[in-house]
Amino acid sequence: MREAAFVKQNKEKWIAYEKAIGENLNISPDRLADYYIKLTNDLAYAQTYYPESKTLLYLNSLASQAHQKIYGNKRESKNRIVSFWKTEFPLFFYQYQRTLLYTFIIFGMACCIGIISALNDASFLRLILGDSYVNETLNNINKGDPTAIYKSGSMVGSFLGITINNIRVAFVAYAFGVITSIGTAYVLFSNGIMLGAFMTFFYTKGLLFEASKTVWLHGTIEISVIVIAGCAGLVMGNSILFPKTFSRRASFMKGAKSGLKIVVSTIPFFIIAGFIEGFITRYSNMPVWLAGILIFSSLALIVFYYIIYPIILHKLNERQIHRTQTT
Repeated sequence: MREAAFVKQNKEKWIAYEKAIGENLNISPDRLADYYIKLTNDLAYAQTYYPESKTLLYLNSLASQAHQKIYGNKRESKNRIVSFWKTEFPLFFYQYQRTLLYTFIIFGMACCIGIISALNDASFLRLILGDSYVNETLNNINKGDPTAIYKSGSMVGSFLGITINNIRVAFVAYAFGVITSIGTAYVLFSNGIMLGAFMTFFYTKGLLFEASKTVWLHGTIEISVIVIAGCAGLVMGNSILFPKTFSRRASFMKGAKSGLKIVVSTIPFFIIAGFIEGFITRYSNMPVWLAGILIFSSLALIVFYYIIYPIILHKLNERQIHRTQTT
């Protein structure tokens, strides 16, 4: 290809990159890295076919600016943690919302299997939930307080123990992605079947509504975030199975980093769920309307942060980049 044709073909793209990099637009790290990869590809082409040309000098300068923006040693801003959850992560997570949908489908199918199995085989409940838990809950039901198990122990001790255990489950769901998506799918299936069997247990005793009012106070966030942690595991597992244009090792490293970022984003939500379970769930006699508000608010928080908010930020970011390209 002649140099003039090469420049004409890529000129608008280079100008957009230059403005995006030079004007410090709010660009996600992944998009910036994508810019850098494309620039270096063009630079390598120019080095091969147009050595000592002005085009080569221009691309070399532009690639250097992009490299500096990505890898330059600069002081972290004081609000780095805030900006991660406020902007960086939602923009980053937008690309994995479809993976989240697949994760939810896997978990939902497992719940259905747990429900059907528990309805058709009474021994299945004890196999999944354990004799100790079933016996203790039956004893609580006979005493007239089916969810008394959530009232045992101190508030602070329950909060810490529950939070740590939930975070452990999240990291297990992520870590199992190292044996491809099948590993994470297994963790999701195990937890989904357990949830389905658990709720069916109360249904067979005629206590589904009462149990749901109590369990879903903390379970709405807890279960939702376990599914999101499963999404992190699928991201890492899929990077091994489907490396695309990357080498399998490079794809795995990228997937592992992306998955870890997703898991880290869940920690504040697990803390919230642990607080609710440790300090609020034990008050099972609260009014139905109050429990409903707490459950709905928890669900709205998860849906907004992981689904609606990333879409809003993505659209705003696309408009900003489009304005830059047209000015």
